[in-house]
Amino acid sequence: MSKKQKNTLIRLFTPQGEDLSGQPWNVYPRPQMRRDSFFCLNGEWDLYAAEGAPKETVIVPFPPESALSGIERSMGDAPHYRYEKRFSLPEGFVKGRVLLHFGAVDQIARVSLNGAFVGEHIGGYESFYFDITNELKDENLLVVEVTDELQSKVLPYGKQTLSRGGMWYTPVSGIWQTVWLESVPEVYISRLDIEVGADFVEISAPVTEGCVTVGEVTAPFVGGKAKITFSEPHLWSPEDPYLYDFTVTSGEDKVQSYFALRTLEIKEVGGIARLCLNGKPYFFHGLLDQGYYPDGIFTPATPDCYEYDILAMKKLGFNMLRKHIKVEPEQFYYDCDRLGMVVFQDMINNGDYKFLRDTALPTVGFKRKNDRRMHKDAKTRKAFIEGMESTVRQLRNHPSICYWTIFNEGWGQFDGQSAYEMLKKLDSSRFIDTTSGWFFGANSDVLSHHVYFKPIKLKKSAKPIVVSEFGGYSYRPDGHIFNPDNTYGYGSYRQQQEFEDALVKLYETEVVPAVAQGLCAAVYTQVSDVEDETNGLLSYDRKVVKVGADRMLKIAEALYGEIKK
Repeated sequence: MSKKQKNTLIRLFTPQGEDLSGQPWNVYPRPQMRRDSFFCLNGEWDLYAAEGAPKETVIVPFPPESALSGIERSMGDAPHYRYEKRFSLPEGFVKGRVLLHFGAVDQIARVSLNGAFVGEHIGGYESFYFDITNELKDENLLVVEVTDELQSKVLPYGKQTLSRGGMWYTPVSGIWQTVWLESVPEVYISRLDIEVGADFVEISAPVTEGCVTVGEVTAPFVGGKAKITFSEPHLWSPEDPYLYDFTVTSGEDKVQSYFALRTLEIKEVGGIARLCLNGKPYFFHGLLDQGYYPDGIFTPATPDCYEYDILAMKKLGFNMLRKHIKVEPEQFYYDCDRLGMVVFQDMINNGDYKFLRDTALPTVGFKRKNDRRMHKDAKTRKAFIEGMESTVRQLRNHPSICYWTIFNEGWGQFDGQSAYEMLKKLDSSRFIDTTSGWFFGANSDVLSHHVYFKPIKLKKSAKPIVVSEFGGYSYRPDGHIFNPDNTYGYGSYRQQQEFEDALVKLYETEVVPAVAQGLCAAVYTQVSDVEDETNGLLSYDRKVVKVGADRMLKIAEALYGEIKK
């Protein structure tokens, strides 16, 4: 980012005006598996940008490329650098084993404690932990060596690029989510798996004894599973996001969690295939959500920023966010669970992208029907599948997630049929969009279109139809833009009223009428501006809402009215 660009943007966005000079993100980072034990290691760390480089101070959990990190510069084309943190645990903290948790580190992390190597993790978007009990001392030195292999395009990397611009964004590296410790018994509950239906929940855990308690009802584990049935179930929906709290007890360990009862299925209604929530056709009225922030890039200033974005979109009538090619900290999904926002979750793309092959030609109608020979590199394919599996394992208990997207616009796409079958085995409870955009041919639960630069016109389909991207109109509010020299969008408007009128017309003349033709979900591009992209309903700094709530709520009412017919 040039000095000129930095000076045009009011970057710091903290909804409640928090002071970030102390220990940022000092909130429990795993809402679906809570223990009383929590020691946060966020805040000031030492950073050595290269061998022999002078020590700098970086603020974790913000990536060093971000303003909030205190570093705010690129770490180079092939970053390899080192974090160090000294800490002492409070008296009485250790009550058995001590686990060191990382929310995410981009991309490869080698971790040592007091000179002893404790483990390595590969992959920039998933959480991981190590047992560090045997290496702990009264005074501790934690070292995290980071390597970012963005140049190779093998590991999932999303919208990051070494030369940002247009629809490609500033790359990040290193620690970008919370680092924390917890103490657990010698034998502890390592994970929970939650399966729900309209009137039951089944909790699975790798335990030989114990029970699940929901309210006044307790069910024992039998074969590692405990099941509870409800005579008067309270179902979850965006309009009524009801959550049940529960506790799992096994031996000396106890964890608290939550679940929601809801069903997802495809039904034929009036001769049209519909996506159904809780047994009824439901229109998923959504927005593309890239998850980028001007001051923290991958990491917002505070957890409250997620709630702000979610509620801002609900106030405009939306009930769904398509989390686009990024996996967020669990706080985001917890906020969607409790506030009532459906999530369509993308997998993280890897492999090479070519504009002509992956965007230009498909936009004008050239669409492959067989993807088995696309992106043939075995190492890249393996990395994508491993990333998909880790994403599902990490997020599958969140009720707000109703839909998985495997491949986006042919970028990194290969053998969609096998990918669909793998994902269906991992999670058969959600809708699967195998090929969002245009390279169809593999099995998919939906027919998923991207529509830019032309009207939305649907052909009859035996599957539910989803317009998983459309719109993208650009409007640049003065004083709230990232780059004064360049802008990116799909149609440009100079005045707010002109922009709002065009958006409303798009919905009224193309999207609302399409519901009767089989449209079940629509994803407008997008929640907020992102760097050069100025096609958000919010400015990048979240200071400006570009559309009026009254008109947007009327659109939502029209869409929901159509689906009820």
